[in-house]
Order: sequence, then C-alpha cells, then structure tokens
Amino acid sequence: MKVEEIKKIACVGAGVIGYSWALYFALKKFDVFVYDITEESLDLAKKRVNESLRSLWKNHVIEEEEICEIENRILYTTVMEEAVRDIQFLVESGPESYEIKKEMVKQIEQYTSDDTIIVSSTSGLLITEIASNAKCPERFIGAHPYNPPHLIPLVEITRGEKTSEEVVEVAKAFYTSIGKEPVVLQKEALGFICNRIQMALYREVCDLVMRGVCSIEDADKAVTYGPGLRWGIMGPSLVFQLGGGQNGIDGLLKHLGPSINLWLQDMADFKEFPKEFGKMAREGVEEEIKNRPEALGNNDASLAEYRDKMLIEMLKLHHKL
Repeated sequence: MKVEEIKKIACVGAGVIGYSWALYFALKKFDVFVYDITEESLDLAKKRVNESLRSLWKNHVIEEEEICEIENRILYTTVMEEAVRDIQFLVESGPESYEIKKEMVKQIEQYTSDDTIIVSSTSGLLITEIASNAKCPERFIGAHPYNPPHLIPLVEITRGEKTSEEVVEVAKAFYTSIGKEPVVLQKEALGFICNRIQMALYREVCDLVMRGVCSIEDADKAVTYGPGLRWGIMGPSLVFQLGGGQNGIDGLLKHLGPSINLWLQDMADFKEFPKEFGKMAREGVEEEIKNRPEALGNNDASLAEYRDKMLIEMLKLHHKL
C-alpha cells in the first residue's frame, strides 16, 4: 500500500486515546469510523471530541464554523464490520491487555482486507505477542502516541517479529505526512522509548519523596521549571551537547563523570514501585493542586484545560500548529 491510497481510517476503541486519534485524523480531513462496544462509550467520545474542538477554537487553532465540519467527518458505530470494512488504516486503542487485544485482532481480521495496515496504540506491549494469532501478522505495527494524540506530535513505531518492513515505512511516511513526528524502534522493547524514560525519571521521584528529600509538589516544580523546559525545546543529548561548550556532550560527561557516578550509586534501582507510594503520591498531588491558582488549574478539569493551552502554545513555537 502507498500513503496516497489511505483515504478512510477506523479507530477501534473510543476511550481517551481512541477519541483523540479520531479527532486528529478528522482535523486532517480524513473520514473516520469510530467503533466501541456500547452507545454510552460512543456518546462520551462525541462529547470529548466536541470539548477538544472548542478548546482548539478558544486557543485560535481552528475557526468556530469548522467545528461541525470536523465532527461530521467522524462516524460512530457499535458494529465492528461497519467500522472496519473498506478502510486502509486501522488504529486499535483497546485496553492494555494481551488477551483483550488478541480478541480484537480476531474480530478485526474478519472484516478487513489483507493489506489494511493495523496499528496498535499500546503503551508498551509487544506487537509480536498481540499479533501472535493473526492471519496476516506482517501488517501489524505498534504506533504509541503521547496523550493527547490530537496535540502531541510523537508517535513511537514498533514492529513485531513478522512485521513487513514495507508496512513500517508506509506508516512512518503516513504519520509524517499528517504532521506527526514518528520514531522507529529498531527492536522490540517493553514500554518502548518514552515510557521507559518517563518511568525511570518517576522511579527517582518516588525514591526522593519516600526518603523525605522533597515533596511531590517540589519534585514537579523541579522538573517543570528545570530540565522540563529544556526538554520541551530539544532532547537530553542535544541539551548536554550545548552544556559541554566547545567540548560538547563527551566533554560534559567527562567533566561531570566522577560526580555523576556518585549520584548513580545513590539513585533508585528498585524493580517494582512500593505499594504504599500510590497513596502518598495521591495525597501529595491533592495538596499540590490545592496550592495552584485557578488560572493554572486547581482541579482535574481546569488542570487538563491548562495543559492543553500550554501544549498548543508550545506546538505553535515548534510550528506544529
């Protein structure tokens, strides 16, 4: 299949990730079929689509008169065959479970043509396992977005043992053509790239908080107003390249090496999150939110609104909106 042959798209699973993918494809002027098992799930997806479009309008990304036009490109159904028949590109965003995803694969393959590209939004499961019972495993890939997919450009493409290289290349070219920033894993890895990096950082947050070094709020501030600002501009290796001056990243690592080695010896290396940390983190987050001004988000709804507003402004700086 060629990129230009992709005309219709199906989103199987209409949750937080599925609705957002459907919205993004509709923004890019594709007809999108959205499937979920209940009308209630689809009604919630429609509500989220409308709320997200109004957020884009409020932040001057789209015009108000475009909202209905974009919504009309998305068709909703509880009938799998209706959703996936005659489409060229399918995004599965079901629950993060091998058992459930394998059952979804079985249903999807009943009604799709053998050359339909099937993409899983899995956050870190192996495509080899998801497609282990598929009749056409060569057309399966992972394409993990970052939430919310209709805003954040990153897509992590991962292949299974039987995935066709042609499918990987078509998917990469397709995502690039619609304004995404795809990265391709050269081999399978649980959690892919970013979730592994994210959880390595959060393991250290967990350890620092549990050791009494800092609060949840101060750990969040440290990331937001320190390295997070730089990471929003460029990746950590490029940051270190600039930090090393004329000697670059290797000079920086050589200069700080003895200190870094001391830090590493003192850093967390546990393999399971302490069970008690969830309650501690929740209490810390609730205290942190309480201390935030309303304009920066002081409950879950306003916090999400503030996040989206800031993401949109950053994406404009990156010329992504």
